Amino acid sequence: MTRRFLFLLGSSRPDGNTELLARRAAEQLPSGVEQRWIDLAAHPLPEFEDLRHDSDHARPTEGSAGLLLDATLAATDLVIASPLYWYSLSAPVKRYLDHWSGWLRTPGLDFKATLSGRTLWGVTALAHEEQEVADPLIGTLNNSAAYMGMRFGGVLLGNGSKPGDVLRDTDALTRAKTFFAREAPLARFPYERTDAVSAR
Repeated sequence: MTRRFLFLLGSSRPDGNTELLARRAAEQLPSGVEQRWIDLAAHPLPEFEDLRHDSDHARPTEGSAGLLLDATLAATDLVIASPLYWYSLSAPVKRYLDHWSGWLRTPGLDFKATLSGRTLWGVTALAHEEQEVADPLIGTLNNSAAYMGMRFGGVLLGNGSKPGDVLRDTDALTRAKTFFAREAPLARFPYERTDAVSAR
C-alpha cells in the first residue's frame, strides 16, 4: 500500500518555524511516498457545533470541512504541524480535532475504523529551552491517537521564536533526518502502560 502523508499546517503565519521543521523532515521521505500539504489558516473550518444529542451529522461534501475530511480519510500518515501556543495546540488544529467528534458520529462514514491502524505524527516549534513545556501538546496527540486506535510516531520538537530560528537548531535538524523512518508503536493512554510515551 502506498503511503500517503497528509501534513496539516496549524500556524497563524506562513513559513513559520514549525512548517520549516516539518518540511525538513519531509525531505527525507522516499520518492514513492505521496505528500499533501494543507494550510488550515487558508482552509478555515467553522466553529464546531456539538449535535450528538440533537440530530444526526451529515457528511460534509463542500468547503473546508469536505476537503479536510476527504484528505484525512485518504491519508495513511497524518502529520499535525502546530506551533506551541500557550503550551498546547494552535486554535486551527484544535478546531480540526473538534470536528473529528462530528465525523465520528456521521452515519456510514466509519471514521474511527478507517483511521485505526494508521499513524499520527506531530511537529512543533517552541520558544522555550525546556522541552517539557510541550507535554500538554504531546499528550493531546498521543491520547487522540490512542482513542482512534492509531499508531503514534511522537512529536518532532524544535526551538525557535523568530522566523527561521529553527534552522539554527542543529539537534532538531538532525532528528528531522530520521523522524519519519522510525517504527511508530500503537498509541496507548498513559494509564495503560508503565513507561512514558516517547516523544523525543
